[in-house]
Amino acid sequence: MSTASPKFTTSEMMSIAAARELRDGQVCFVGIGAPSTAANLARATHAPGLVLIYESGCIGAKPASLPLSIGDGELARTADAVVSVPEIFNYWVQPGRIDIGFLGAAQIDRFANLNTTVIGPYERPGVRLPGAGGAPEIAASCKEVVIMIKQNRRSFVDPLDFRTSIGFGDGPGSRERLGLRGNGPRIVVTDLGILRPDPDSCELTLTDLHPGVSVDAAREATGWALAVAPELKRTPAPTEAELAELRHLVSMRAEGSTK
Repeated sequence: MSTASPKFTTSEMMSIAAARELRDGQVCFVGIGAPSTAANLARATHAPGLVLIYESGCIGAKPASLPLSIGDGELARTADAVVSVPEIFNYWVQPGRIDIGFLGAAQIDRFANLNTTVIGPYERPGVRLPGAGGAPEIAASCKEVVIMIKQNRRSFVDPLDFRTSIGFGDGPGSRERLGLRGNGPRIVVTDLGILRPDPDSCELTLTDLHPGVSVDAAREATGWALAVAPELKRTPAPTEAELAELRHLVSMRAEGSTK
């Protein structure tokens, strides 16, 4: 009997590694895109009691397929409750009632601050991105934040072109000086590995490499001198069950978008 691991893409590894960071029973504020894929994968595998909240006001959404946007009717149809957007932020996010804020971004810096606003100068940007949405409040007030972002020199930059959402600001003490309620980013999951903030400097440090990825490749994909943990770990490869469920979710979305 073969014991070889199933084949997978770097994007699939990223989604599965991020899904593993979510625990059953947590309340998770989910962004559309990669975070939604990982969160729904977690709910479909090891965390069936994960409570998904979307910015549109859907609480406890249980979509059968991955939503195309926060306005996807599947979210409201399967939710335990649907409330107004002001209630989501004023009652749930700002008072710190959300366990995890799950975010993506176009750019990230060494202190896990995020940019989803512009690429280039704000006054004359080369690219105008979707904007902040609820991300700044999520980053500021959720008990902790998980970030998903592909790792390359376009996305891992120092400095950011624009600081949309705070991670650890300018380093130790920044969040405290601003009076932010949440603890900030706990982990950054990329297509190459996993980074965690250093407990003293708050700088993102590579702690785990995905299968087949080298330290040199991770450093080459980072726009600053990447810190590497002394005891670097390897991310476990995806299981057949994880891959099968992820591919099922993705195929369901593809089918839904063509109807």
